[in-house]
Amino acid sequence: MDVYENLKKAGYTVPQPLEAKGLYLPVNQTGNLVYLSGQGSIENGVNLTGRVGIDVTVEEAKHAAEVCMLNTLAALEKYLGDLNRVKKVVKILGFVAGADDFTQQAQVINGGSEVLIAAFGENGKHARSAIGTNNLPLGLTVEIESIFEIE
Repeated sequence: MDVYENLKKAGYTVPQPLEAKGLYLPVNQTGNLVYLSGQGSIENGVNLTGRVGIDVTVEEAKHAAEVCMLNTLAALEKYLGDLNRVKKVVKILGFVAGADDFTQQAQVINGGSEVLIAAFGENGKHARSAIGTNNLPLGLTVEIESIFEIE
């Protein structure tokens, strides 16, 4: 299984990694676990912003989650040098900015999960939490943090 071929077949391209917007490490490793700081919905330098149910549809937010996960893979690739070093996706934690009564966070974060399953197959299946919030940094719609096991 080649991760890059899998991504290409699914129509995904790994972008350039985002620059850190604060005092944190984008990637932090302990043992064979790699923790990725939250990656935001920033596509080709454009912030995907707004709250789901007010400014953004569920489908637009799901796309924002895909963007977050592609940014995650970019950060991971920069750190590892090769995404084929990933043994397994352990967990993701997704944050979705939404209206006070918005309850479809899981549907939104499915966008990120779909990228991981496309890239890593069975090893892309993961534990997950999807959390709603009223606001995210930079006004972003979605942010996702992740944990990967590497070889």
